[in-house]
Amino acid sequence: MKAESAAQARLLDLQGLDTELQRLGHKAKTLPEAAEAAELKKRLDRLESELIAAQTRVGDAERRQRKAEADVDQVRARADRNTKRMESGQITSAKDLQSLQSEIASLGRRQAELEEAVLEAMEHTEEAAAELARLKAEREEVLSGHTAAVARRDTAAAEIQWDRERVTRDRERVAQEIPEGLLAFYEKLRDQYDGVAVAPLRYGRCEGCKLALSTVELNEVRAAAEDEVVRCENCRRIMVRTAESGLAAKAEQ
Repeated sequence: MKAESAAQARLLDLQGLDTELQRLGHKAKTLPEAAEAAELKKRLDRLESELIAAQTRVGDAERRQRKAEADVDQVRARADRNTKRMESGQITSAKDLQSLQSEIASLGRRQAELEEAVLEAMEHTEEAAAELARLKAEREEVLSGHTAAVARRDTAAAEIQWDRERVTRDRERVAQEIPEGLLAFYEKLRDQYDGVAVAPLRYGRCEGCKLALSTVELNEVRAAAEDEVVRCENCRRIMVRTAESGLAAKAEQ
């Protein structure tokens, strides 16, 4: 392929812009702010689930406590009625009186057991409520952190997008200065070689694969016409000759 040396040199500028676009694309995909925001979002979702479970535990504990308190009230009310009956003097039968006294004593024991259950239920309710409060506080803290991380992520992404748009405009301008055939060949090689289609020949070394050319290869490049598009024998990328290529010395006879 033939192309003026100036057009070949322009390929280096185009490659630099394409490499910068690749770098910006990678940077956009690997923003630490995005990773931080994603991790905080996971924590936030996990906390939301834990909060629902904690709210359920609080509700269950409160229902158990109300049930235990209602049982105590019921036993206490029955014991009070029996005490009033016994103290009213209406029961004259010794057997009935003894039975009533026995029931009052039994109700007293039952009331003590139920009051113990109430205390236990209250402790469970307090523990569940404390855990719920802790989770709510943690959620607020994580939510605040997530909001801040999202703002940082969006700012960083916007800056990258601005850079990409600027570089894209520069690329379009440079691409217009390159002959269509050479540009098409460049694009084809970019697809084949991980986005790097062209590299300078610097001090006898291809900057695409970082390998030094042999004496024979250097002599072949030196002998090629200025408008000849040369390629590296190792990586097959286009090699652009520059003032730093190391071709000034004549081949030994």
